[in-house]
Amino acid sequence: MTRLILATRNAHKVTELRAILAGAGLDVELVGADAYPEVPDVKETGVTFAENALLKAHALADATGHPAVADDSGLCVDVLGGAPGIFSARWAGRHGDDKANLDLLLAQLADIADEHRGAYFACAAALALPDGTERVVEGRLTGTLRHTPAGEGGFGYDPVLQPDGETRTCAELTAAEKNAISHRGEAFRALAPLVRELLG
Repeated sequence: MTRLILATRNAHKVTELRAILAGAGLDVELVGADAYPEVPDVKETGVTFAENALLKAHALADATGHPAVADDSGLCVDVLGGAPGIFSARWAGRHGDDKANLDLLLAQLADIADEHRGAYFACAAALALPDGTERVVEGRLTGTLRHTPAGEGGFGYDPVLQPDGETRTCAELTAAEKNAISHRGEAFRALAPLVRELLG
């Protein structure tokens, strides 16, 4: 069985991709980056989600000799010209401070009317092989930004993005509902046929 490594130490992401690959009929052994603790985390120095995903996937494929998958994602706000984008996780200055990032974003958009609060979550998923072969696909979840957070689920900007056609925010959806429409789910599902094509 082919071993495929997902460039994350987040067990939820591994479970999500494992389910998607199994649903596509792919018989691969998927493990997270924590199976290779000696491989350091990669600095995300790219200027697009695709570049960052490729950096991580190639680094793992090179270090382990196995095919690797990586993703990079964030929130893109129309009136901010696509920001925070690749800076989503550190928009307020400190990486991973969800509350500070959310508070800053809402403050920046305080005077913006509902009809101009369009935004989308974007995800680039990359597959890299040890021989240098690479593929990238992207997924999106479009919606509108609420003025105040709602919901206890999810993380990051989930409490303020209300997907198109929904009355709830991403943080108010169940995990299954969110996975069915999420940017990451869409990108991973698009990646599955490429995994089949390249790994057999």
